[in-house]
Amino acid sequence: MKDMLGRENVIDSKIALGLLLENLRGGNPPEVNMNIEAALGMVASRDVISGEDLPSFARSTVDGYAVRAEDTFGATETMPAYLNLFQEILMSQKADFALPEDNASKIPTGGMLPENADAIVMFEHVQIIDDHTIEVLKPVAPGENVIQVGEDVKRGEVVIRTGQRLRPQDIGACAGIGVTQIPVFRKPAVSIISTGDEIVPADEFPGPGKVRDINSYVISGMVSESGGISLRKGILKDEYKTIRDAIETAMTDSEAIVLSGGTSVGTKDMVARIINDIGAPGVLFHGLSLKPGKPMIGGVIKGIPVFGLPGHPAAVSICFELFIKPVLQRLSGLREKWPQYSRKMVRAKISKNIASSAGREEHVRVMLEERGGELWAVPVLGKSGLITTLVRADGTIVIPLHLNGIEAGEAVDVRLF
Repeated sequence: MKDMLGRENVIDSKIALGLLLENLRGGNPPEVNMNIEAALGMVASRDVISGEDLPSFARSTVDGYAVRAEDTFGATETMPAYLNLFQEILMSQKADFALPEDNASKIPTGGMLPENADAIVMFEHVQIIDDHTIEVLKPVAPGENVIQVGEDVKRGEVVIRTGQRLRPQDIGACAGIGVTQIPVFRKPAVSIISTGDEIVPADEFPGPGKVRDINSYVISGMVSESGGISLRKGILKDEYKTIRDAIETAMTDSEAIVLSGGTSVGTKDMVARIINDIGAPGVLFHGLSLKPGKPMIGGVIKGIPVFGLPGHPAAVSICFELFIKPVLQRLSGLREKWPQYSRKMVRAKISKNIASSAGREEHVRVMLEERGGELWAVPVLGKSGLITTLVRADGTIVIPLHLNGIEAGEAVDVRLF
């Protein structure tokens, strides 16, 4: 496929991603042991297997009375079952007795069931006669209102699987079985290099022809959200030796390298040449059938992925989601159950006609509005160089390669940021 500038090597984004993943280093990332309090968002490097049952004792899920279920069978409001009150069960104390026939023990939520008891009658279904007797107005089945031994987790059960990103509930499960240290994969470090003679630091006032560095901050935030560690290397001039030295240095302390700028067709386009000069396999693609993001460079040097992103913030965001994020997930050891559903999406109707060129995958920024109880996607118009189009947008929609556009009122999937 040939692009508007006459280049022959413009390829589909799925093919481009496949080339990147095929050329990454094999094997798992380095492993470290981490306290569960600091492990949120990390990826488990080994299965976590429970060494005990959770809970370790049968316990009540409600406030009520521990009973033998058979003693309540047939009970109704007009013909209740009469039970004698036995020893009260206190919270956090062991119920070290056996419940006699036709007896009940008062028990709090979370309390331990005594021997012989197999169900809990809720307070709402009990009438107190006196200090020694209660009426049960509704029968309970064996196991009702009870969590059994090992019902949550059984001894020997896999609680956390290798390649699983740890969520708050996963941390809680580890705490519940007494696991306070967990083996995880080390987060991949990503070097971020800004290039361009016109770029100045964010804390400087840009003079004529200059612009503040925006992209390195966007990329750094997206790296962190994707489970990586960002290493911002500063702003470099468009000089061959300067950029090459920076890439070679970054290869010693990072698992991936991202350059922002320097990918346009022109006299200062050196990134692709530098990647090829440093090592094989080099540049895998330079140019995509994608809008925004067409001039992106993707390469691998000795197993380390190197990305040359366009200078426009919207293109940076799209290219990161399509290429860098999946690569970082691979580098972090993540094994997603349902990768095709990993990104949050909502269904909405597009608010206006959008034209697109067939043969190019177009990503359109949209904001969401509710109209008459329906969700609508409103295109955020503006050039890809405008950061505020990303700020105002809630996500993007994708117009596939084979379509010339979409019509107003058509249902679309909105990929939320």
